[in-house]
Amino acid sequence: MDKRKELKLAYKQTPRPMGVYQIKNQVNGKVFICGSMNLPAFFNSQRFQLNLKSHRNKELQADWDLYGADAFTFDILETVNTEKVAQDDWRKTVSTLEEKWLNDLQPYGDKGYHKQSALAK
Repeated sequence: MDKRKELKLAYKQTPRPMGVYQIKNQVNGKVFICGSMNLPAFFNSQRFQLNLKSHRNKELQADWDLYGADAFTFDILETVNTEKVAQDDWRKTVSTLEEKWLNDLQPYGDKGYHKQSALAK
């Protein structure tokens, strides 16, 4: 196998950073929390959607349009240690961490961009 193929294979086999992140509005303190199996790609996707005015969260999109990109930070809250968690459990672990952060930060109403479900009340 040539060096280029080896590098490509190694890249594909390397797990991407996964976990939970927040998009925080520095003007009003509101946060949007989400989990992802590939944090760098998800950050890029979120920025792209917001810049194209096509983000699924309309309230976040409205604030992005009002305050501009410089008013927001993208922060990793917690990552999955892929060496300590079995690969089959990565997705479940990300989901569990996301629930934990939603419960801890309660990003509803004036604190965030999430709608509070009937179960979370």
